[in-house]
This record gives sequence, C-alpha cells and structure tokens, in this order.
Amino acid sequence: MIKDYRRALVYVVPYWRRLLLVLFISLFSTILSLAQPYIAKLLIDDALLRRNWQALVLVAALMVIVTVIGFVLSILASYQYTAVSADVLFEMRLAVYEHLQKLSPRFLARTKLGDIVSRINNDVAEIQRVAADTLLALVGNIVFLLGSVAIMVWLNWRLFLLSIALVPMAVVVLRRFQNRLSDQIKQMRERSAEIGSFLIETLIGMRLVVTSTAEAREVNRFRARNRSFIDAMLSMQLTSFFSGALPGTILTLSTAAVFLFGGKLVIEGAMTIGALVAFMAYHLRLLTPVQSCFGLYTNLMTARVSLRRVFELLDTPVDVRESTNAKPLEAVQESIEFEGVIFRHDRDNLVLDEVSFQIPAGKICAIVGPSGAGKSTIADLLLRFYDPEVGTVRLDGHDARALRLHDLRRTVALVDQVPFLLNASIAENIAYARPEALPEDIIAAAQAAAIHDFIEGLPDGYATQVGERGLTLSAGERQRIAIARALLRQPSVIVLDEPTSALDPLTEQSLTTTLSTLLKGRTAIIITHRMSLVEIADLVIVLERGKVSQIGTPQELLKHNGALATMFSVA
Repeated sequence: MIKDYRRALVYVVPYWRRLLLVLFISLFSTILSLAQPYIAKLLIDDALLRRNWQALVLVAALMVIVTVIGFVLSILASYQYTAVSADVLFEMRLAVYEHLQKLSPRFLARTKLGDIVSRINNDVAEIQRVAADTLLALVGNIVFLLGSVAIMVWLNWRLFLLSIALVPMAVVVLRRFQNRLSDQIKQMRERSAEIGSFLIETLIGMRLVVTSTAEAREVNRFRARNRSFIDAMLSMQLTSFFSGALPGTILTLSTAAVFLFGGKLVIEGAMTIGALVAFMAYHLRLLTPVQSCFGLYTNLMTARVSLRRVFELLDTPVDVRESTNAKPLEAVQESIEFEGVIFRHDRDNLVLDEVSFQIPAGKICAIVGPSGAGKSTIADLLLRFYDPEVGTVRLDGHDARALRLHDLRRTVALVDQVPFLLNASIAENIAYARPEALPEDIIAAAQAAAIHDFIEGLPDGYATQVGERGLTLSAGERQRIAIARALLRQPSVIVLDEPTSALDPLTEQSLTTTLSTLLKGRTAIIITHRMSLVEIADLVIVLERGKVSQIGTPQELLKHNGALATMFSVA
C-alpha cells in the first residue's frame, strides 16, 4: 500500500505549501478539541464541588470559546483540504488523459472504452473521495489519539493500561479481513467497468439491437451484469462492515472495565470525580479515533485499488515517441517515400510486406487494392499512429521518426473512412483544427467539399447542431464536413480514406470534379475503391496481400491486363 501512495506523491508535491497550511489549522483545531474533556474536569472539581460561582462562569466561558474556535477551524481546514485534494486529483486525471492521447490506435482497439472511462472517472473520483474525507481525518485522529493517550497516562496510568488491553485483539481481527477486502474491492471495480462498457457498446449500436429484435436479450445481459456488480458490492460491503465493526466492538468492551476500576479508585479516594469524568471522556473519544482508523483503513484499501487501476493506464507503454532532438517540419515540398516497410498488427498478422514507393510533391496518388491489403495502414504510418517494424517512412528525405509529431500531424491532414464529428455546430466541426478561422474561410472550405449548399438549406445554417457523433446527418454529409475540415487546415499533404464511399453517384461525381481541381498541385493520397477517383490521380499504387503489385499512371496500368484493370473490369 505504501508504494502506491508514495507514487501518488508526485501529484501532491506542487501543493505542499497549501497542504502545510491545512495541516497547521487541523492540528490547532485538534488541540482545542483535546482541551474540552479537561475543561469538564475543571467544571466538576474546581467549580461544582467547591461551589465556586466565579470559577463556574470562567469555565463556561472557556468552554464556549474553545468550542466556537474549534468549530471554525475545523470547517476551514476541511474546506481548504477538499479544494486542494480536488486540484491534486484533477492533475492525476489530466495526466491519464494526456497519456491516452499518446497511445496508439492498437491500444484503443483492444481495450474496452467503458473500462477506460471508469478508470478516469470513477476510480479517480473514488481516490478524491478518500483524499477529501479520509486523509485529513486520519491526521486529526492520530493527533487526537496521541494527545488523549498522553493526558490519560497523566491522569492515571494504571487505568490507561486497562483501557487499551484489548487493542491487540482488535488489530488481529482487522488483519484477518484486509486481504479479502482488497480483492473484493478490485472485483467490484471490474464489474462496474463491465457495466459501463456494456452500456456504451449497446447505446452506440442501439439501431442494431432494435432491428435485430434483440431488446429482451440485451436487457437480460444488462440484468446479469448488474446482478454480478451488486453481488460483488454486497460482498465487499459485508467484509467492510465486519472489518470495522468487530474491532470496534472489542474495544467497546474495555469501557465496562474502565467504569469498574475507575469507580473503585474514586470510592477509595485515589481519584477525583472530575478526573474520572475527564478520563472517561478521553476514553470514549479515544475509541472514536481508533474505530475511525480501522474504518479509514478500509477507505485506504479502496483508494489503493483505484490508484492501481489508474496507474495501470499510466504504465501502458507508448508505442510512438517523439525523438528528443526531433526536427521541425514546415511543409512537405519534395516527396513522400516508403522504403522496405514491414508492419504487423500482431505477431501473426502481417499487414505490409516490404512496401516501397515514392510520391512526388504536388501529385495526386490513388492507393487501391482489396479490403485488408494494407491501404489504411499506409495512412496510419504516415501520421505515425504506428511506426514500421522494418523500413522507413520519409517526408522530404527525413525519417518520420526524426520529425516533431505536432509538425507532422499539422502538415498531413487525414480524413478517415468513418469520420468523427463532435456534438457541436457544423461550423465548429469544420473549424475544429483551426478554431480561429474566419466565417468566410469556413464557407470556402465547405464549398470546396461540395457541402455548402446543403448547409445553407438547413434552418440554422452553419449553426446547426450535428448531435452525438453527427448522427443527425447522413454518412455522406458527415464525410463531406470532414473533408471541409481537412481542407480548411490548408495542409501540405491531404490523405483521403475512401472519401466517396458513403456518397450517392451524383454527389460523388460533384465531389470528384471538385477534388480534381482543388487537389491540383497539392500532394494528396486517395485511398479508394472508386474508378472516378483513380482517374483524377497522377499516380496509382496497387496493393495486394500487403505488397505493391503495380505502380504507374492510371492510363498505363489500365492498358495492361494487370491488377488495376482486373479490379475495375466490372465497372
């Protein structure tokens, strides 16, 4: 446990001054609370038993002052600590989010989205809850415990030894539950993440669920996952209850012994009534921090599980890293070159096998081939979502691995086959990579992507909200907005992955004509299955089974009875 919390200190250190102030306030508040039982002793021995009215007034006034100041300081310490812990935990959440931005699509493909969201949201929230509610209480309880022990020893050391006689037994009982509790907390977190993943998956695919008449089946699956979570939660709660209640019950038994022995001392005249009342007050208050510490242990175990789940994300290795002496890249002015590139998605799945080609600057290159031939992987390698296992990707003669990632991805714009739109306006989606773009620039990009007339026909025009993932628009409309977004960036290289796959023939022809004019003189890579886009290309690369089977102009390759001619022979 200590190792996990020590690692979390990196997020705490920047706030040490604020934490030190909170600690000082908390300590002073705890010291004041320690004084209250002793004030009760003064009330009985010096005021009531001696019938001293002046002492009674002074003791009452002292009680009010100590209580009010302690109350104010307690609120101030709690408020400030909650604010600091929220800032600390945001830094942790931010670190996870920034780390996720660096991970390759391979990680996102094999990891459940619900599990990632659960770790960023639920686990960090649990850490924050424990940090805000537990750690400050732990400090206060320990200080109060030590202070109470010192005063109780001073009042009567024999009575003190009797009051703590059962503490070792309580600790043994607690130890029996701690390992079981850690495993159960982890299991509950995993069941919760499974529910999140299920909801995200089925909500995204709700059209499939409904059209497949699978509603009842999915409800049953949801019910089963929820039942599994509830069982794990109840099991954890039961263990948590016993881990706190049993040790606390054992400690409470010592109260009866203190009553008997303390009363005997008063009867024998070895102890004053006020001293016994004060001792009993400290003893009863002593049980509270001891029991709280047992409960705090449960909370710390819960937070440790959440910390480990967060650190698992932070420990996920980054496949693509920027070189420490990375070179800047203003624009691609010469060529793009793949030399002997070999790439696998995993050990047995060879995607590209010694692929080599060169695309001169200012040329339109069409990459064609059957599904699974590795066409989209070329785009991923060009933008360094992955690095090749063997071989080199070069821009203007520079190895892509030697260039600044920000410059590379600013210079090369990608339009995915299934573009992603934010739940925002059309204008905001087009201007996502250039939020400072002027309205006329946004309109010009939309016109170039053959989507301006459609947008103008909407009631709210460019202010129209596209909905979650842009689902209020058709697939073709989403694709053209994505193309406008890429064009607005004015990149040196634009990569279009199946840009017309979701368009009707008339819109496809309109966009193809526009692209043939717009891309002239610009380095462009078009991954496509459409002959209309092949015809506007200056260069065609044909991929088959991860290898380059043909390279040449469309006219040259179509004259020969090769792969390209065969591919479009039916068209």
